[in-house]
Parts: sequence; structure tokens; C-alpha cells
Amino acid sequence: MSLPSSNQGKHQISIAEKTNHEQVTQQFDLNPADVAAHAPSLRGRKLAAAAAFVAGTGFTLFGYDQGVMSSLITGNQFEAMFPQVVVDASHSNHATLQSFIIAIYEVGCLFGALSNLWVGDKLGRRRTIVTGGSIMIVGAILQTTSFSFAQLTVARIVTGYGNGLITSTVPTYHAELSPSAKRGRMIMMEGTLIVAGGQWVDLALFFVNWSSAQWRAPIALQLVFEIIMVTCIGFLPESPRWRVPLMKQGRNAEAMAIISAMEDKDPSDPDVQRTYYGIREAVAVEASSQGMRELITGGRSQNLRRTTIAVVLMMMQQLTGINLVTFYATILFQRLGLSDVNARITAAANGTEYFFASFIAYYAIDYVGRRQLMLIGAVGQCIVMILLGILGYINNDPAQIVSVVLLFAFNTFFSIGWLGVAWLYPAEISGLRTRAPTNALSTASNWTFNFVVVMIIGPAFNNISWRTYIVFAVMNAVIIPVVYFFFPETGGRSLEDLDVVFALAYNTGQDPVKVSLRKDVPLAGSLEADVILGVSTGIQYYSPRTPSSFSAGAETPA
Repeated sequence: MSLPSSNQGKHQISIAEKTNHEQVTQQFDLNPADVAAHAPSLRGRKLAAAAAFVAGTGFTLFGYDQGVMSSLITGNQFEAMFPQVVVDASHSNHATLQSFIIAIYEVGCLFGALSNLWVGDKLGRRRTIVTGGSIMIVGAILQTTSFSFAQLTVARIVTGYGNGLITSTVPTYHAELSPSAKRGRMIMMEGTLIVAGGQWVDLALFFVNWSSAQWRAPIALQLVFEIIMVTCIGFLPESPRWRVPLMKQGRNAEAMAIISAMEDKDPSDPDVQRTYYGIREAVAVEASSQGMRELITGGRSQNLRRTTIAVVLMMMQQLTGINLVTFYATILFQRLGLSDVNARITAAANGTEYFFASFIAYYAIDYVGRRQLMLIGAVGQCIVMILLGILGYINNDPAQIVSVVLLFAFNTFFSIGWLGVAWLYPAEISGLRTRAPTNALSTASNWTFNFVVVMIIGPAFNNISWRTYIVFAVMNAVIIPVVYFFFPETGGRSLEDLDVVFALAYNTGQDPVKVSLRKDVPLAGSLEADVILGVSTGIQYYSPRTPSSFSAGAETPA
């Protein structure tokens, strides 16, 4: 029987809505009219899809440069314009310059990420992304119009600077706009789009060997993504967890409206109120801000430990050896005996397989957990690198064929354990006050070791050949115990719940890793959490969910 469309039915709905608004007003001292006035135009799935689209576009830019440059540097038109990258018997020292023109991009990214230490919380998530995108537009134009090695170098630094701002902000922004139950998958999509690179674009234009469009067009194509990102982010709300203008300056109604839109529920809904209260709780914990010094504090917040974990994680992602495959795919396949065309086809196929393999982590992340995926990836990567070293020593036709297959296998393991997880984890592990600077430092760590690895790979293969693979095998072997013993599980919890995990570990003298694997940790926003955190927000909030209910939404981590 259908619901009546009578005035009485409408009146009953209005009474219910009025009651809900009164509850919000009484409990949180918020004016329902103010909350409604700040309601975003998008809600629920539409908001999540829009945020994923903008975040994904930002990370497509990151991956696109890696994919494009791996093939461009060996194109005949690129070599004609920039002979400094041509490596042959008479110019063996050009291997360093070849690595340099790729790696200098990472230097720009490093400085862009470090800039976020100071501008991230001042500009906010959205304006930082717009600033980074605008700088990348300038850099892309300069790259496309380059006529000298010096101009290309400066252009790649400028483009990298903008990308550093974006990559150190987008994961934080996306994580803060995502419900905890879907946060893992949302950020994994960013990882997937990192590898939607430009190898096929390079391959298509490889045959345009009479024009500089062979390399200018692929570089110029990134302008499309940059313009889309800068334009579309204007339709999204600011993060409710951006501490400066919202909760810190009393714009609580705006924060409540955004949380309500994220959850697609009324402000009076218990889940919305718990998230809102959890953020208020985090603000209260960090009310006595110490600026950048807060990154090295201990106590209940454990900020130093959390920042260190994030920085080490990003360092380890690069030490796996992924950029040996990503940036040098075409060159590696040429080393294995493939012709120029076949090497490019194989590199493009490798990138495509990489893209599809990343969906494994997308579906597994919120069920398996972060730790297990990282461990699986590191073990698989270690084994593959050992086998590549052995086959490189043998160095016959069958060994080269198997090596090609193993390079595909390496990408698969990396996409499962380290591609998206490494960008998700720092945003999760850090507290509200330190999230922007922690992500700035962790991203700077990523770009620093990205630069180091890219710079040494060319000379390493020229000097120690197959032993380069053994070096990375050792690196991956070291990563395994580091993750197992020092990296807490972050899945299945809100960002504010993790504050409770670290505070509980500090109060009880337990290992945060072991506490993170427990399913009886009180939820942020509960009175038990207030006691653990040692704060009082002045709001009498009684969470309708008990601590034991966490187990229903948690993964089964390692």
C-alpha cells in the first residue's frame, strides 16, 4: 500500500524533521538553519564519486608523467632535440644525464611537497590543489615548448613543484571526505589511476618520426587533466577536518553540513553525530597547538611515532624498485633483446597489466587490511627481484623471455601491496593537527627516494648489471619485518578512532600494533574515548554504538 500524499502525511514528516533539528540544536548548540545553509550541492554517492573523480585526475597526472617519459627519452625526435640523453659507446656518461632529466621532476615534487608544511593548513585542501594544478599547467606549457635541455630541465622542476603540492594534499583531502567503511577503496582508486599512464600514447606517436609532435603532443596532453582538476574541484566542499577555518574558528555548522552530506544522512543521525563529535574531540585534544614542533611530540598523541611511520613507509615504497620498471620499462625491454617497436608495445602492455592488477587491492583493501597487503606485496617483490638477478646472470634467450614475464609479475605484486596503500596510509595514521605536515613530509620522503632511485638505476645497470636486481631484493626483504613489527592496522576505523588507538597504547604501555589489531577499542566520540584521550569537549554525547560493535566493520588484518 502506497504512502498517502495528504497534508497530514506532510505534517507528520515536518514534525519528525523539526524534532531532529531540535535534537541537533540541543546537543551540539548548532542552528539547523545554519547547517542547511552550508549544505553542499552534492551528497552521498554523488559526492563520493565527484571526490574520487577529482582525486583520481590529480593522481593520473602523477602516473602519466612516469608512463610518458619512460618511452619519450628513446624516441628519435626527442634524442634529436636533446642529444644529451643519447647513450651509446661514445657517450656512456650520458646515462647520468638521461637519468637526470627524468629525476629532476622529482626534485620539483620534493620542494612542492615540503611547501605544504607551511601552506597546507593555511590554504586548505581545495585551494592547495588548485594552486598545484595551476603551477602544473604553467610547467606543462614550458615542457611542451622546450627547445633546449636547460629549458626542459626548468620546466620539469616547475611541473614537479605543482605535482608535489597535489600529491601531498589529494590523499588527505580524499580520505577526510570518505566514510571509514569505504575510505580504503576510495583511495585505492587513486592508486589505480596512477598507472593509467601514457605508454599507449607514446606508442601511437612513436611512428610520427618526422615531427617533434612525437614527444610534444604526449607532454601537452596532461594539460587536459590539469584543467579538469582545477575546474571540477570548485564544485566540491572543503574537508570538514580542515582544522583552520572550520572547527578551529567556530564554523561548526559548516562542518556538520559537510559530514551530513558525506554520510548522506540527517544531522541528527547517530553516525553523523559520532563523526562530528569525534572531530570536535580531536580538536580539543590538539587545542594547545605547538606548530611544527607538534610533529616531534609523544604522549597520548604519539605524533613523532606516527610521522616517522608515514615517512618511512613512503621511503620504502620507492626502495622496492618500482621505478626501475616504471621509468625504464622501454629501456629494460630493449636490454632484454626486443626491438624499438616491440619494446614499446611490451612496455605499454606492461602498463595495462599494471592498471588491471591494481583492482585486486581495490576490492581487497577493506576486507584484508593494510598490513597484509603490504606484506604480500613485499614478499612477492623480493622473490621476483631474486629471480631477475639469477636470470640476468644466466643471460640467454630463455632467461630473457622469463625476465620479461617477471617484470609483469613485479608490477602485479607492487600494485597489490604498495601502489595505493602507500598513499592511503599516511593520511590515516596521522592526527588531525599534524595530518597536513605529516603528509607533506611523507610525500617529500617519497619524492626524495624516487629521485635517488631513478638517478642510480641507469649508472647501476651500466656498472653492476644484473646485481642491481639483487640490491632491490635485499631492500624488499628488509621491508617485511619493518611492516610486521612497526606498522599498526588502520582499516575499519574512522580517522579519529586511530587517535584513541595510540592514546590507549600509550596509557597502557602496550605496542600500538597490537592495540590496532584489537576489536574492543572504544570508538571516537564515546565517553570511554574521552577518558582515554584525557579531554572534555563540553558536549554531553553518548554514542549509540558500543565499542564491541567495531568488530562488525573491521577487517581481519594480519
